[in-house]
Amino acid sequence: MMKTWEFLITKSIFGNTIWQYMILFITVIVFLILGWIARFLLSKSAGRIERKGRKLVSITIKGIVRSILFFCFIIGLKIGITSLSMSESIAGALHTAIAVLFVIAIGRLGYAMVDVLDSRMRDLAADQRSSVSEMLAFLVSRMLKIVIVILILLQIATILVDKPLTSVIAGLGIGGLAFALAAQDTLKNFFGSLALFTDKPFQIGERVVIDGQDGPVEDVGLRSTRIRTLEGHLVTIPNGELARMTVQNIGKRPYIRRLFNIGITYDTPPEKVERALEIIRDILKDHEGMNNDFPPRVFFNEFNSSSLNIIVIYWYHPPDYWDFMRFSEKVNLEILNRFNSEGIDFAFPTQTLYLEGDEKRPLNIDISGDSS
Repeated sequence: MMKTWEFLITKSIFGNTIWQYMILFITVIVFLILGWIARFLLSKSAGRIERKGRKLVSITIKGIVRSILFFCFIIGLKIGITSLSMSESIAGALHTAIAVLFVIAIGRLGYAMVDVLDSRMRDLAADQRSSVSEMLAFLVSRMLKIVIVILILLQIATILVDKPLTSVIAGLGIGGLAFALAAQDTLKNFFGSLALFTDKPFQIGERVVIDGQDGPVEDVGLRSTRIRTLEGHLVTIPNGELARMTVQNIGKRPYIRRLFNIGITYDTPPEKVERALEIIRDILKDHEGMNNDFPPRVFFNEFNSSSLNIIVIYWYHPPDYWDFMRFSEKVNLEILNRFNSEGIDFAFPTQTLYLEGDEKRPLNIDISGDSS
């Protein structure tokens, strides 16, 4: 036992005894164990708090739990290396590495705390029942995370070059210009997302038509907006371009308007044309989904090339598409049945040929060539 102890305190490796390295190792292990214990206790506490309905406190504790083990490792490493004998250059390199690790740990904690703010903002958005507020929560959380990453990188650069932050930023001037030129599309899309949030042309979940793409908005990010088309395709549109496009927001329409034409044959007598108008007006009188400010309109409006045209317009409230389709089907069947009962014929494109020699339809064409 004595020989083993003497070996540990006398055997030197790179200027330090094995015992000194063991002190470093044991110190790190002890702090890691303390970190595991603290993480276990905090996780249990977060679960109990969440069951009590205190969601925000629970998320905060969970964010701390994700970072506590890394903090304990850094503290154990910082205390443990004090047992080692090192040259100034090696000691400086180790302290620089620990400082960098500490900045990363702080950044991880700040990154996790953004989730706390994001959760709170989403809860407020749910209370307000506003998808725009959800977009704001998403945008703010993304921006904060980007800012945290940038600050971490700047602080690490400051530690590594051992110069003030202002000098580091000044040194990045030319590089920053090159980066800005390379990232101009990204910046354009970012400011496009800000413009979308300011103008609020749509909310998540609303059906829109943009550049011929028709479907509900699934997601609005910092770079692009995603639309799920009615065919099921996922279309991604950069926000920089979207901010300059015309957006047709179908989700905000107060009603669905239907305009269609019914053609009846030219040999339909005037009284039957009037009867056709009466039938359609009767079908649409006080119809399902009618708003008194938008009564149906039915008119005999055109002499088409092959039909007498009746134009029909009605508005359906509220704008539930499938209810509107069921009602439109009901209207179509009613018109078909009642027109057939009244002997009113629907027109279709036709041509009438007049034959020479038909006594009922004389052509009276002079083929002699005499112009007198």
